Amino acid sequence: MNIGEAAAASGVSAKMIRYYEQIGLIPAALRTESGYRVYSTRDVETLRFIRRARDLGFSVEEMGTLLALWQDKARESADVKRVALQHVAEIEKRIHELEGMARTLRHLAGHCHGDERPDCPILDDLAAISETGKAAPARKPALRGRN
Repeated sequence: MNIGEAAAASGVSAKMIRYYEQIGLIPAALRTESGYRVYSTRDVETLRFIRRARDLGFSVEEMGTLLALWQDKARESADVKRVALQHVAEIEKRIHELEGMARTLRHLAGHCHGDERPDCPILDDLAAISETGKAAPARKPALRGRN
């Protein structure tokens, strides 16, 4: 099948298929005499595997590791589990960071009057830069004007 058919069958765009070939995540496709890429059923299965791994948030490097494990029939499932659990730890860390961001923004929005005045604790907080050049830690904004 051609790249468009492989893309439709796998759920991976033609652009991403070309990218995955370029970076070596998947081998370059066979080509016809006229230069068109040709994909097999096995290639589409590999692309579906990649699509599912990407949907679960695995990095390209992690997808390469998982692909190698998937293709290695002598693999140990402990190796696969280790990759998955490392990814879970990264996801949980990111969730914790996102929850902190949400708390800070919720707090700032709760102190913003949201009226016609230009005073805005949200913008004040975004503009606060510490002397190190890094964003200041989240702080409770000062309330100004009317309550």
